[in-house]
Amino acid sequence: MTTLTTDDTASAAPAATTPGRRRPGGGLGRYLLVRFLLIFPTILILVTTVFVMMRATGDPITAALGGRLTADQLAERIHDAGYDRPIVVQYLEYLGGILRGDFGTTISDNRPVTEVLLTYGAATLELAVYALVVAFAVGIPLGRLAAARRDTGADATLRVSAVLVYATPVFFAGMLLKLVFSVWLGWLPVAGRASTGAEIQMQRTGADTGIYLVDAISTGDGAVVADVLEHAVLPAIALGLLTAGVFLRLVRTNVIGTLTTGYVEAARSRGVSERRLLRKHAWRPALVPIITVIGLQIALLLAGAVLTETTFEWKGLGFQLVQYLLARDFVAVQGMVAMLAVIVALTNFVVDVIAALVDPRVRY
Repeated sequence: MTTLTTDDTASAAPAATTPGRRRPGGGLGRYLLVRFLLIFPTILILVTTVFVMMRATGDPITAALGGRLTADQLAERIHDAGYDRPIVVQYLEYLGGILRGDFGTTISDNRPVTEVLLTYGAATLELAVYALVVAFAVGIPLGRLAAARRDTGADATLRVSAVLVYATPVFFAGMLLKLVFSVWLGWLPVAGRASTGAEIQMQRTGADTGIYLVDAISTGDGAVVADVLEHAVLPAIALGLLTAGVFLRLVRTNVIGTLTTGYVEAARSRGVSERRLLRKHAWRPALVPIITVIGLQIALLLAGAVLTETTFEWKGLGFQLVQYLLARDFVAVQGMVAMLAVIVALTNFVVDVIAALVDPRVRY
């Protein structure tokens, strides 16, 4: 048996007790704290920008109701809403309202903006999920294929296709899909979230989550579920292809980069097949940038939802936002855009957390 000396014992002490060493888990906790604290200035900057842009057009009452009310009636409405007070006072009151969850009251239909968000937000969330499914199902496998066939004709075709689908305006893609699959072929519905019969059946069962797929499943009728999914196909493809092009190029670039690293070359020299290298060694490291980009794509999806919902009459936040813009109801527009900014900031934080859990290098 070997006897440890005092020096040996000291050298065998755990490394974590050495002064100046990083405590296990400290990097993750500090990283998450910093990312969480960054949410607040991000939201403040976005909300302030929206407030300034909306006020640059004048007071919301005059913008929405000017020409339909007399001067005295306008002055009374402006005074009641507080828009005749100093702009700084209005700004501070607006921030206070947001902290309380109050995003204002619409002018055109006198509804709390929060109620509008809850009523139409579920539809936009449902469409965004469908679009992400399409983006993952198309972009990631094709990105891996392009990486596996790099510098070939298939790779070039996929890269060019990715640029084309990303550059195509989402409303144009939507109209083209409607022309081909609804008008010419008659395979899918032209617009809407469900047929009238399906909506009536969902209402009869008392299902009212706002997410039609959930409501359709709760009816227990497969025909209703199929009807809802048929209405979702074209909007999901139009919006999802926009993000699929980003995922394709990102996956290809990162997988190729990982395949040229030292540890992959070492595995290749040991006779590991290219398919196994791609599946076991290159895929997970290439996944981290994709997770990070998902947060950025959420904002792109929400922006694209405005045009997609309008094109397909999908009555979500984007569709309703256009209606309020046409009515020049800037209170509603300001509240909805501010809420979307909050959603994007929180989504980015969640994505940062996931990226840190997947790849420890992100934490430091």
